[in-house]
Amino acid sequence: MAHVTTNKDKIVARVRRIAGQVAAVERSVLADAECADTLHLVAAVRGAVAGLMDELVEDHLHAHVAAAGVTDAERAAAAAELAKLLRRHFR
Repeated sequence: MAHVTTNKDKIVARVRRIAGQVAAVERSVLADAECADTLHLVAAVRGAVAGLMDELVEDHLHAHVAAAGVTDAERAAAAAELAKLLRRHFR
């Protein structure tokens, strides 16, 4: 995933924010917080992960499917890989 290395710091910061959100869910459960509060935290995690997924998919498309100089075989392999990933994601 070579295209991630160009945005690595940004992506790692995003992943760390998500990790912090997940930790907040854990603290909420351990503290017996109100159900609605915990559900809001989980919804925020889900949204953050979905946003990260969107960014990574877009980067993958630009770097491996739509990039100039990519061979037809490489393009087909990258598209198949992405299709497999999206099937798993949308289960």
